[in-house]
Amino acid sequence: MYIRRIKGPVVVTLPDGTQFSRSQLPPANTRRWVASRKAAVVKAVRHGLVSEAEACETWGLSEEELGSWLAHVERHGEIALKATAVQRFRN
Repeated sequence: MYIRRIKGPVVVTLPDGTQFSRSQLPPANTRRWVASRKAAVVKAVRHGLVSEAEACETWGLSEEELGSWLAHVERHGEIALKATAVQRFRN
């Protein structure tokens, strides 16, 4: 068994004192994006666990898609990532 080296931190401490690790991120082959998975990726990017470029590459996201998730969370919170809330929070 080999240990894979990863650039960047493995765990970050969030402002509320909890720790968030790479093991809490969705699998790289994720195709169905529910709000909780989107929120995990956004949290990882916002707190420096992964870069935006790494997130786009790992999960096959476009920069525009990830940017919209980040913007929605910034403006309205994680509730805005739910598919049923899209119309309510649309600009």
